[in-house]
Amino acid sequence: MKNYILVSLFICFAFQILGQEENAATLKKAESLYEDYSFDKAISKYSEAQDGSPEVLRRLAESFYKIGNIEKAEVLYGKLANGEGTIPSDVYMYAAALMQNKKYTEARAAMVQYNTLNPDDSRGQAYLSNEDLIKELQKNKGQFAIKNLAINSPQEDFSPAYFKSKLVFTSSREGVVPIRRKWNWNKLPFLDVYVADIDAEGELSELKQLNKVMNKKYHEGPICYNKRENMMAYTRNNYQGKSKEGVVKLQIYITRKLSGDWEEPWSFPLNSNEYSVGHPAFSTDSKWLYFASDMPGGFGGVDLYKISMGTDSTFGEAINLGADINTEGDEMFPTIHQDGILAYASNGHPGLGGLDVFVVQLKEDGALGKMYNLGSPVNSNRDDFSFILNKNMKSGYFASNRLDGKGDDDLYYFDLLKPITFGKEIKGTVKSKTGELLANTTVKLLDEEGNTIDSVVTDESGAYSFNVDADKKFALSGQKEKYFEAENVVDTDTEEAVIVADIALEKDPGLSLYALVTDKKENTPLADVDMKIVDNITGEEILFKTGETGDYKKPLADKKIDERGSYNITLEKEGYLTKTVTYNVLFEKPGIYNVHESLDLAMDKLEVGGDISKLIEINPIYFDFNKFNIREDAALELDKIVTVMNQYPGMEIELGSHTDSRGSASYNMRLSDKRAKASAKYIKKHITNPDRITGKGYGETKLINQCSDGVKCSDEEHQENRRTEFIIIKLDEKVKANNSSPNSL
Repeated sequence: MKNYILVSLFICFAFQILGQEENAATLKKAESLYEDYSFDKAISKYSEAQDGSPEVLRRLAESFYKIGNIEKAEVLYGKLANGEGTIPSDVYMYAAALMQNKKYTEARAAMVQYNTLNPDDSRGQAYLSNEDLIKELQKNKGQFAIKNLAINSPQEDFSPAYFKSKLVFTSSREGVVPIRRKWNWNKLPFLDVYVADIDAEGELSELKQLNKVMNKKYHEGPICYNKRENMMAYTRNNYQGKSKEGVVKLQIYITRKLSGDWEEPWSFPLNSNEYSVGHPAFSTDSKWLYFASDMPGGFGGVDLYKISMGTDSTFGEAINLGADINTEGDEMFPTIHQDGILAYASNGHPGLGGLDVFVVQLKEDGALGKMYNLGSPVNSNRDDFSFILNKNMKSGYFASNRLDGKGDDDLYYFDLLKPITFGKEIKGTVKSKTGELLANTTVKLLDEEGNTIDSVVTDESGAYSFNVDADKKFALSGQKEKYFEAENVVDTDTEEAVIVADIALEKDPGLSLYALVTDKKENTPLADVDMKIVDNITGEEILFKTGETGDYKKPLADKKIDERGSYNITLEKEGYLTKTVTYNVLFEKPGIYNVHESLDLAMDKLEVGGDISKLIEINPIYFDFNKFNIREDAALELDKIVTVMNQYPGMEIELGSHTDSRGSASYNMRLSDKRAKASAKYIKKHITNPDRITGKGYGETKLINQCSDGVKCSDEEHQENRRTEFIIIKLDEKVKANNSSPNSL
């Protein structure tokens, strides 16, 4: 029996060794197929090996992703993202697959996980900072009417370009030539460039290959033309060699039309065996060539670059378009419209899934504006790219592999129903209060936090303008010598492309009042304070709400030197005690009179536990010896409390009466309690909801100094302990005075 067991173990071990060798051979074959872009066959071999390691699962997931089976890729990336041996890219690709399968809630959770693992990646940061972007991009805003073209094949049709009255595009369609080589990646024929006529509905006909100069045995396309249509640049496979890893890279070739014929194409100077360059696009003036490349030194995968072009076909240094355009993902398929619009595709910026189409304004100085995602229906949850516009910007084409198409990549035609705009324009004029146009006025543009974004000076007609982002709020500040600064607030969340916002400045007459309102405890400016200023001489009443700086300047055009002024100023803000002060002044010389330097304009915040008697000017409440009836002078002080409680109907008060230590403790307790209840009873008769105040005597139990029994103290020191407190024990959430509040101007 022992020998049988030993033989059995040996046989099992031999089969195990044999199985391991066969499995290793299968994995080696799978790797070879993967490196040769034969992803469908690689999937079969990886699956045959039945190796559940993270490395093999990752190769399987990548292979399914590359052949467009996003559903299966999602499952495998999900296992990687939630299993042992996960790496950050597994989580990112899981999020990307979820996006392409329209599982946006799950994708966000995966992106949160990715951002934790790789917090420096701009893709995770941008995605998580735009929580509502997906819903916004899914909205069809009526800007595009799209349709799938009848000419689309079951294969790839993409990268359209206008040439004269025709459309040129790249395709892997079959049937045009008798013999077609096929590419391992998708088992489709290699790409060639085709040309077709365009009818009035945007449909294509009379399809044929472009010319023999371009279409060779491997990939050709995309293609582009300069504005004069006498120069052509296109992408094709590197026929001369492979990289060190044995990979054939993409290259750009350029040709000119001479004497009616295209000359033999010549190689772009940045072509390399070790990285790809492709997807060329000429600038409108033909001085720059834009292109995509994964050359070293970029931000991530494929980046967009530009390079200057001389008239003698010389080139400058390649310039990366920067972090505002490029990400750790892929940016590709740039196209340029003659009106200065750069369109490109990206899977790194937040979008609906896969590649999304973005547009950015090319400014005259070569700078780039803010990029925008075109949203639905141009963009979908799959790859959307190679977007072009016709000359009059009324229609165009793009490509997409969305699931309701005819093939792999399809061409789509669109009518542009609303123009493509880059943010909004704020413009207006600066005038004086009397209507005079004010040239040479500084106008500042500020964000919602009060930071200055831009600044301009008005022209001779007092005009100014700013280009800004849409769906944001801005403040405008006009400043000019001998005028008071004035502001205007603008909300760009509107359908209007141009928003008119004029600014009116008041001339400084030489005399003015300046009032700064602050929080008494924090000593910081108070915004949103309703201020009412009444001129006690003329009866004029001004209503104003303070801004972030907490101040207000009032010009005094009707006052003269050596005249007197008298003003009642009422301050009111939710959560603060309303304050009214009177400012009397003799205007002895020109200038600004600072009210807050003469009067206390600091406001007290109302808080539970606070003593009202410390917030308002209230004198000690006196009683006759051994009495608790309310004297006339005491009633005057209690009336001040009545006023506050009627202003704040949600306020509840405990009235506490305290004595000094002279006399017996029991006597002091009884007397103080009677006085407290008598005072509370008086207030109850004069306020709404009398139950909001209670009275309680504390006798000598809460002395505020050292003058307890047996301690020798002065009358003044004993007086400190004889006091009445009005402690706030409850406040409504909104503790704003029940007055008629001034409205903001």
